[in-house]
Amino acid sequence: MELIKAVDVKIFPYRRLKPETTEKILNGIMEYDGILRVMINGNSIPKVVVYGPAKGTQVNHEDRKVIKVKDDSVELRVSVGDLIVTVEYEKLDLFLEKLQNLLENTLSFGFEVSTGIFTKTNITVSDYLKLGYGLENGIDPRLIGLVDPNSKSQDTVKLIGD
Repeated sequence: MELIKAVDVKIFPYRRLKPETTEKILNGIMEYDGILRVMINGNSIPKVVVYGPAKGTQVNHEDRKVIKVKDDSVELRVSVGDLIVTVEYEKLDLFLEKLQNLLENTLSFGFEVSTGIFTKTNITVSDYLKLGYGLENGIDPRLIGLVDPNSKSQDTVKLIGD
């Protein structure tokens, strides 16, 4: 796959996002041209308590829900604190205009939008270990740096619309 010049856009809302709000923003973003990947960051919401006196007890957190993004189901495993959208460089200006409008119409509180490089751009050792050798010849650039060495990739990476 040919390398595409891209830039990251970090969306930092001043409050944690509810699943319904996250769903609206993600679906709005996925409609725009030039989107290469979207990452959701936040504090983990476990299914069960993993340590302490309540170890093994179910966690019934209201924000751990399944949302629909482009007709795909995505389980939110984090309390959404920020989003990073990787956009083709040539389409950045139009994307930022549309994003500003989307966020102003969706969020009832403040937010910041910044551009830069917030994700890894080179293949990491974890990528090699998780995804296999020979990646430099054919890795999908959208997957670089998304691998968590302590988890299963199918649990943390969801390809939508492919």
